[in-house]
Amino acid sequence: MPEFPLPVTQIAQLLGIPEEALRAMMAERGDEPGDPTLVGLTVEQAARRLGIGRTKMYEYVSSGEIPSVKIGNLRRIPAEAVGEFLARRYRATDFDAAA
Repeated sequence: MPEFPLPVTQIAQLLGIPEEALRAMMAERGDEPGDPTLVGLTVEQAARRLGIGRTKMYEYVSSGEIPSVKIGNLRRIPAEAVGEFLARRYRATDFDAAA
């Protein structure tokens, strides 16, 4: 499944934060993008990719909104599941509705 990156404006809207705040977080993060070859992300890594907290990511994993697998004692989230989650939320969002 090909990935189609979303503009920062739309990502900020999806996350419910001001665009300036998202851009500030991105700048704060620096240019270290992480290992793009990872196929299984920790909860912290997946949360960072979405720009949300670890606790919120655990909520999504517990509810099944974001799939995860257990490998031994470790919980891993498939890297593509993060993009699929965001795409589902993007399609489900009505930008014309008042928040």
